[in-house]
Amino acid sequence: MSANLDTLIPNANQIRKEAALKEAEKAEEYARLAAAAEDEKRALIERLSKPSGKTEEEKIQLAASIIQRAVRNGLTEVQVYRFPNTLCTDKGRAINQQEAGWEKTLTGIPKEIFQLWTDYLKPRGYRISYQIIDFPGGMPGDIGVAISWGD
Repeated sequence: MSANLDTLIPNANQIRKEAALKEAEKAEEYARLAAAAEDEKRALIERLSKPSGKTEEEKIQLAASIIQRAVRNGLTEVQVYRFPNTLCTDKGRAINQQEAGWEKTLTGIPKEIFQLWTDYLKPRGYRISYQIIDFPGGMPGDIGVAISWGD
C-alpha cells in the first residue's frame, strides 16, 4: 500500500518544488511580456518623435477631413491627437504650467501639428490647445491636442 500511496499522494516537499517552478515560470512569462510591451512602447515613441513623412498637402487634407467630420457632427472642437508626454523635451511641464513658449518643447508629430496650425489654420481663425489629459499616479501623463473654431 505504501508504494501505491506515494503515487496517489505526492511528498509535500516535491509539491512545494513544483509550485515554486510554476510560480517562476509565471514570473518569467510576465517579465517577458512586460519587456515586450516596453520595447513596443519605446519603438512607438521613437516613431512619433520623428517627422511623419507626410507632405504638406496630405497634412492639410487630413486636417480638413477631421474638421469637416466634426462640423457634420455639430461640434465646435475636436481632439486631433493624443501623445505621451515624453514627446516634449520637458515631459509636458511647460504645457501643464501654461508657460509662454511651451510650443518650443514639442518634438516630432506634435510639433508638426502645431506648425500646420500656425501656417494654415490659425490664419483662418482656428484655435489650438495642448493640455495634459491624464495624471497617472498624480504625475502629468498623455497630452491631448484640440482644434476649435467656435465662440
